[in-house]
Amino acid sequence: MMALETFLLFLAIPAVAASGYLLLATLLSAKPAAPKKSSRTLRFDVIVPAHNEAGIIERTVSSLQRIDWPKDSYRIIVVADNCTDATAEIARGAGAEVMQRQDPVNRGKGYALEFAFAASRRRNWATAVVVIDADAEVSPNLLEAFAARLEAGEDAVQVHYGVLNPHASWRTRLITIAKGSFHIVRSRAREKLGVSCGIRGNGWCVTHRLLEQVPYRCFSLTEDLEYGIAIGMCGFRVAYADEAHSNADMVSGETQSRSQRTRWEAGRFQLIKQKTVPLLAAALSRRSAVCLDLGLDLMVLPLSYVALNAFALMVVAAGASWYYPALLPYLWLGIGCLVAQVLYVLRGWQLSQVGLQGLIDLGRAPFFLLWKVLLLMRPRKSQTWVRTDREIK
Repeated sequence: MMALETFLLFLAIPAVAASGYLLLATLLSAKPAAPKKSSRTLRFDVIVPAHNEAGIIERTVSSLQRIDWPKDSYRIIVVADNCTDATAEIARGAGAEVMQRQDPVNRGKGYALEFAFAASRRRNWATAVVVIDADAEVSPNLLEAFAARLEAGEDAVQVHYGVLNPHASWRTRLITIAKGSFHIVRSRAREKLGVSCGIRGNGWCVTHRLLEQVPYRCFSLTEDLEYGIAIGMCGFRVAYADEAHSNADMVSGETQSRSQRTRWEAGRFQLIKQKTVPLLAAALSRRSAVCLDLGLDLMVLPLSYVALNAFALMVVAAGASWYYPALLPYLWLGIGCLVAQVLYVLRGWQLSQVGLQGLIDLGRAPFFLLWKVLLLMRPRKSQTWVRTDREIK
């Protein structure tokens, strides 16, 4: 019985810790208060890193041109990085400034951003830089959301990174619900606690003042998450702007999704190995809530793993308690963990606004989780900027 209880304890600790973290985020996910209006005087360089995006770059530039902000106070800059198509010409024709970069060795979004940030700093015109993906459309209040927080003293801000095509398939609806949980629920909670919501890769802003103190040198598969951690390690947090968004297309086909998810998850696991211990050490030595939360958030594995962990705890505890009734509390722990995760997902569904069809699609979630676990068993080592095939015309 002792060995069996030890095994149950081994299963219970990560399941309870992760599920408790998600439940706390769910309970703290009420809509935040709107910030005070800005003076509308700040200037922004809005940077769009693009690799062979001729088919969609005009749409993105048009969306940025509709931002409600003085036209002489922001510039749209497309970085055509190692492009072999007409991305640069189309972006220039749509009204954007274009920077072209050719480097067959140092390839990837991180290098494109480093290049653009350095150019923006040399010009010394903008107060801050904004990063928007090449397949995104933004809300008109994007720069107002950034400016309001920068004028309140923040140096880094992330808006909601949502899905532009939620009803393309059941898969994109599930991704929309997942983003509702991971991006909105957790970001609202972290903002309420005064810690960092992190950087999500699309729809974020940092001041030149911060770039001077924390230069952008992030080139991993998850360069956005990496830079958010670097900011936290240097004593800064990323504020969350709930009222604005930058929504991007998500692929609906299985083949494209497999490639995309493999890159994302492989990069995240790489950062877990590299950054968790330094973050927790910094949290202890500096008494930093920001570093502690970044470390804890990094330790919470993708929901597929957390759910399987809780399910394994429940199944093993059910069998063990049949023979040893004293082990019954572990069964209740497993059930409690699954309930906490269900509440977290349902809150994400509620905030995702995909309606009844999205709720019905959650019935596919077990198969989706199994698909993700199979992907995570085959991590991708390459850090090359691999363009995801677009499904829009």
